[in-house]
Amino acid sequence: MSTLKDRLPATLATARLALATPALGHVREMAVLANNKAIHAVLSRLPHPYGESDGRFFVETIARGPEEFAWAIEHRGAFIGTIGLHLLPGRLPELGYWLGEPFWGQGFATEAGQAVVAAARAAGAPGLRSRALLDNHASRKVLGKLGFIDVGEDIDRTGTLTGRKVMQMRLEFGR
Repeated sequence: MSTLKDRLPATLATARLALATPALGHVREMAVLANNKAIHAVLSRLPHPYGESDGRFFVETIARGPEEFAWAIEHRGAFIGTIGLHLLPGRLPELGYWLGEPFWGQGFATEAGQAVVAAARAAGAPGLRSRALLDNHASRKVLGKLGFIDVGEDIDRTGTLTGRKVMQMRLEFGR
């Protein structure tokens, strides 16, 4: 029997974006965009400073590793961020994403998120979970547009956000 990960598409397309397997060709721009304190401040699994070696590690080890299924987000052929699902046994997949700061506020996160939500649903996921810092209103707004609802405040227990207040969010797929 195939797993959810086996049923997810390697590529997705939207009106403005192409989502594809992160590749070594993305690493240079990934390092430039991710090496940003404003991005690091809101993500629990992004190192700072972020260099090309971090990008290579992400592409070669994490992006399609045992617990991840990530897509590079491209706009007009240029890398602008990543989006993916963290897949842990016995838990709903967790949606996570980041965009380079020059691409904030243009609807790209929502557009990429809609594609991934639809793909996860089509692949048979019963729903998704996500989380955002309580004061990360932009990300919480994106998740709300995708249909996620707040399920409760929590304290992040892992990564660079350890000890900070987050809103746990959930999206249930009605079958």
